[in-house]
Amino acid sequence: MATINEIAEHLKNVGEYIVCIYAFNATGKTRLSVAYKDITKAENKGKHAGVYYNAYSEDLFDWDNDEDNDNDNIKLNIKISSLNSLYSLLSEESIQEELSAFNPVYKFRFNASENPEIGIDSVSFFLEEDENTPIKISRGEERIFIWCFFLALFKIEGWANLQDAHFFIDDPVSSLDDNNIFLTADTIMQLVEDNFQTNRKIILTTHHIGLFAVLFDRLNYGEKSGRYKPNSKSFMLKRQEADLELKEFKNEVFLFHLHLFQVLDEARNTQLFTYHFVLLRQLLENIVSFLGKSQIKFVLEEIKVDKPEETINMLNSLSHKKVFVPQFNEMNEKETEAFNEIFEKLLVKYNFRF
Repeated sequence: MATINEIAEHLKNVGEYIVCIYAFNATGKTRLSVAYKDITKAENKGKHAGVYYNAYSEDLFDWDNDEDNDNDNIKLNIKISSLNSLYSLLSEESIQEELSAFNPVYKFRFNASENPEIGIDSVSFFLEEDENTPIKISRGEERIFIWCFFLALFKIEGWANLQDAHFFIDDPVSSLDDNNIFLTADTIMQLVEDNFQTNRKIILTTHHIGLFAVLFDRLNYGEKSGRYKPNSKSFMLKRQEADLELKEFKNEVFLFHLHLFQVLDEARNTQLFTYHFVLLRQLLENIVSFLGKSQIKFVLEEIKVDKPEETINMLNSLSHKKVFVPQFNEMNEKETEAFNEIFEKLLVKYNFRF
């Protein structure tokens, strides 16, 4: 067990230059990127040694919905930060090049600030057939745009080539559909390839099991694994109350549903919190997908849960709250009974071994 700073120090000393880390939400991935930044800055006379993409990067962007004018001038604002001096070096074409893999249905343009030191003030989006009508893109499209914005920034001389010790990327795109998992993995692998000869460390953390699995497979078993595997390590970051554990994956196959069973079984024998319903739902969704069905209710009926309708309502209620927070709520008696019934009947029906 270790603290967040000890984990960051350990990662700094990992000799391999490609590091992938899987962790559940609220384990501390973003705090780990901050701790890594602080440690490497302290050893670099207080200056940034590398470049970062994390939740703070996404927070630099927010929407101006222009409600007073019926959304006539809706746009994505870019907050002032230490990156503003680089924006004048960034072109629409460079971002479009990164976006092209995702086949966006929209176009965009920069809105320059009147202050040259700020550079880009905001971004407007529009459809190709009507460039005079700004639109608001979806949350998923917005995340992809911001990711591609930073991919283009990574290539700007004067930033990445000066802060060239590492890239630290935390959850590049959340809420991915299956297609975008592979496309995002492609962009990360291209980043690996572009920096293969530079010895720049690339650290990626993600809660998205699909993205982690694709990257793990390409680094260890893909067509270029002969060059990547000796230079890469993969880990799972786990939390046990206030402590953390960084477990290295070696040659074993990572089966997410069995890992969830292990986590939930351990929780049953220690203490159950409401966030464990989120993990239970993920487990049920994995089983539903494997069976070729679309609804969790199918599995609940298959395992003969006593009150499937009532149970699905409880699952929906508890797993859609923002329960991934540092202070967890302990399950009440009714919730514990429902959790244990589902868990035990899953084991009986499908005979899982973990």
